[in-house]
Amino acid sequence: MRARWWHELPDGRLQCDVCPRTCRLHDGQRGYCFVRARAGDQIELTTYGRSSGFAVDPIEKKPLAHFYPGTSVLSFGTAGCNLGCRFCQNWDISTARSTDRLAATATPAQIAAAARDAGCASVAFTYNDPLVFAEYAIDTAAAAHDAGVRTVAVTAGYVLPEPRAAFFAPMDAANIDLKGFSEDVYWRTTGGHLRDVLQTIAWVAGTSTWLELTTLVVPGLNDDPAQLAAMCAWIVTELGRDVPLHLSAFHPAHKMRDVPPTPPATLRTARTIAVDAGLRFVYTGNVHDRSGEVTCCPSCSRTLVERDWYQLLRYDLDPDGACPGCGTALPGRFGPAPGTWGRRTARIAIT
Repeated sequence: MRARWWHELPDGRLQCDVCPRTCRLHDGQRGYCFVRARAGDQIELTTYGRSSGFAVDPIEKKPLAHFYPGTSVLSFGTAGCNLGCRFCQNWDISTARSTDRLAATATPAQIAAAARDAGCASVAFTYNDPLVFAEYAIDTAAAAHDAGVRTVAVTAGYVLPEPRAAFFAPMDAANIDLKGFSEDVYWRTTGGHLRDVLQTIAWVAGTSTWLELTTLVVPGLNDDPAQLAAMCAWIVTELGRDVPLHLSAFHPAHKMRDVPPTPPATLRTARTIAVDAGLRFVYTGNVHDRSGEVTCCPSCSRTLVERDWYQLLRYDLDPDGACPGCGTALPGRFGPAPGTWGRRTARIAIT
């Protein structure tokens, strides 16, 4: 499929304008992401309509804690990525240099129909960064909305302004990875720049798209208390106290297999730092920590939602998404009742 967001340079090369890498391509060359390639006088998206597979997940797994809790979401991705994270937890998909992994094919309309028929409240673009298959995601989002299904983007936010506006416009919710708060960490471990990600996060926070953030806490890389405190202070100052932050445990993977898993105590310390900075909704993930999965009323401290490995144990919100004790509205998107999907994941085929 012919891609969007590129232009011809005076020397005859074609420049991709999706992300800050601005890859400049001769005929036959592929961009850093691998999936955007020059073919003759245009750049094509080589993975349009092709996926690494489909699964129905709990929305809490994305992770989203304030977006229709308990509901199910149809998740899928393609291949490739525009960042090179050494600690990537989905490296076999994001670093794929062969489209042979893309065994599943589906049109946007087929995906939307499959989500509706499976009773999913949302479709999530995830596994690899959906910014590299933005055209496919945008078309699928439109089809999903036509079918009465919401949309979720799980992304690292490394994107230029024009495609950013087009990509997030049809997204009902987004979880953006904030991989630390150091330009040095970003450059050394992802090949990208922190400033571009912060610009995306701040921009999305000013739109109607519900925003949550995730930081994968990696020992010796971004777990320094001063860096975490600076990151949380920026979130409070630039985005506000109500943006949920998920602090996830790292497990050895990809090019950082020699780094140990994140100790639970490190996550607890990070959560304390975030709360002390003023953030009201801070969660821990990738570890069994029920105390880090609880949502409390920011006004009266009443327990509103309890979870255990994506399973809702308690849901105490009124139909408008407010605390039944004091009436304070909980920031987020909530239905009249919670979903009942639970913690399971189910692989599905789309035909």
